[in-house]
Amino acid sequence: MQAAEIKQDNRRVVIEGVRPEIDSGRYPIKRVPGEKVFVEADIFTDGHEAVSAVLLYRKEGAAHWTELPMTPLVNDRWQAEFTVEEIGRYQYSILAWLDHFKFWAGNLVKRLDAGQDVSVELLIGANLVEAAVPQAQEPQKLLLKAYVDALRTVSVEAVQRALSEELAALMFHYGPRDKATTYDRELAVIVDPLKARFSAWYEFFPRSCWTPDCRQSTLRDSVERLSYVAELGFDVVYLPPVHPIGYTHRKGKNNNPVSQEGEVGSPWAIGSAEGGHKAVHPDLGTLEDLRFFVKQAESLGISVAMDIAFQCSPDHPYVTEHPEWFRHRPDGTIQYAENPPKKYEDIYPFDFDTKDWAAMWSELKSVIYFWIEQGVKIFRVDNPHTKSFRFWEWLIAHAKRDYPDTIFLAEAFTRPKVMYYLAKIGFTQSYNYFPWRNTRAELTEYLTELTRTDVREFFRANLWPNTPDILTEYLQLGGRPAFISRVALAATLGPSYGIYGPAYEMCENTPTAPGKEEYLNSEKYEIKHWNVRDPSSIAGVIARINAIRRDSPALHSNENLHFHNTANDRLIAYTKNTDDLQNIILVVVNLDPAYAQSGVVDLPLELFGIDPQQPYQVHDLLTDNRYIWTGRSNYVELNPRNLPVHIFRVHKRIRTEQDFDYYR
Repeated sequence: MQAAEIKQDNRRVVIEGVRPEIDSGRYPIKRVPGEKVFVEADIFTDGHEAVSAVLLYRKEGAAHWTELPMTPLVNDRWQAEFTVEEIGRYQYSILAWLDHFKFWAGNLVKRLDAGQDVSVELLIGANLVEAAVPQAQEPQKLLLKAYVDALRTVSVEAVQRALSEELAALMFHYGPRDKATTYDRELAVIVDPLKARFSAWYEFFPRSCWTPDCRQSTLRDSVERLSYVAELGFDVVYLPPVHPIGYTHRKGKNNNPVSQEGEVGSPWAIGSAEGGHKAVHPDLGTLEDLRFFVKQAESLGISVAMDIAFQCSPDHPYVTEHPEWFRHRPDGTIQYAENPPKKYEDIYPFDFDTKDWAAMWSELKSVIYFWIEQGVKIFRVDNPHTKSFRFWEWLIAHAKRDYPDTIFLAEAFTRPKVMYYLAKIGFTQSYNYFPWRNTRAELTEYLTELTRTDVREFFRANLWPNTPDILTEYLQLGGRPAFISRVALAATLGPSYGIYGPAYEMCENTPTAPGKEEYLNSEKYEIKHWNVRDPSSIAGVIARINAIRRDSPALHSNENLHFHNTANDRLIAYTKNTDDLQNIILVVVNLDPAYAQSGVVDLPLELFGIDPQQPYQVHDLLTDNRYIWTGRSNYVELNPRNLPVHIFRVHKRIRTEQDFDYYR
């Protein structure tokens, strides 16, 4: 058999077990500017020859790869890291080769240690270095030639120069890489805006009133609310749909299938004679008013998120213009939305199996682009799991290509695999199961899954303790302490979180009926009147928590989230810290909204570089109280009638004896 007939190549280095890699490289991982990508792989060869490897990365579209040396760890595992600097898309891969010079240098040391004659070995080394000369540029070419001459002198100095760090570095970069193995996949990183990782969302209905003399608010009226949102420390305002609302089968108060005259209907029943997904409800104002609202929000450091609900009321222009985009019943009527036994007759879902799917996809994509042109770059997507996965992957890929700073939040309270798949195909953030994780075991298990498995590479959880659709039993029964503890958990366990207000800060907790998780007199179906300055509001606590988040870099990510034992399972304790340990935050929460709970918190002081024999200070950033702790185990007690949470800044040492005396 001739060599030409052999289809297999002759590369001898194996690269496998690459991480991070999502579904064999089918989907990208996610980062924001300034974050690192830690890459590991198993790299080995047959026999005993030495291997070298580099991590390759580049911004998509760049002509050349940047190379970073990979470091061997243990058991043929190698590692390197790179930092993404810009929003957009990056690529990374691995190159590895038989490093003949490194193998030669290692054997040279062994021969010297054994007292053997190395004169021939030095000549072999000279030939290896000489082979690298053509690959080098000046002045490295001259340096390599000098090393060649030195090695051929076969002297003590030649041995010293042969083993120099400078020559090793030159040979790593310019030594022959014939038969090098390149990993067979180019893996991708989507780099999103910073708010994709760290953001605080506030949802409100712009049509509702925040003053007692108001009948219905507008977008212009809502501009005045932005200062309140800024005071609370939120940096994303999320508006439910602002489009015209249909009249046919309009929902009444408390989701009544029959509305009364003058009832406003659900904003999610989109479309009427006044327009569809590219229109603003006339009662809210105009497109110009929407653009003004966005600009005023931006002046306060607040981004505006819009709701994208790809569904129509029976009165939507699409229904008459494109009836083929909807599913028809045998009697010729269009199929309304159902989740038996529930009927949503005010909504027609799109039929993603329509033969005219390409035109429908194109039109729905134009909806996103239309609002981007109005200044909106963040979208909360309603029930994406009930639409075509391929549609979302296509739409988001195009949007991120043309507008890399867009953010898509998936309202996907659905099965775990579906929720994760939506993140893989492009959604920037996602709702999740946090509202229903209440015990210490539940919270620890779930957040560990989100932060300590491969899920963290592609899934960003946005933690919401409530939404207009969700009023959990914990909030219904726990009252004010439950609202404080849940917002503290959401804000500190997750870099991104949100609340539906003013219902949340007013501790609104009356359900439609026992066992139901829906609000009585829901704002989804009527105009509410809120007194946001009510002294019973917990707005002040929320504002303080958000200020702590903003000023504590440790809370800006989940990279260093660690849970700690408390002995009492009604208490949960966890820390976050920056890599340099300059910011260490310890959170302790009483999960029992009815009774005071106490226990001992155990901290692994070695994790934080704290001497267990020396006192250290914990500063409660909520109350400004300071405590001196010593050793791993220290006592805490939290009464829900006061504040059911500590958010401590841990100071590793007491600076002076006077400080110690004062706090003691």
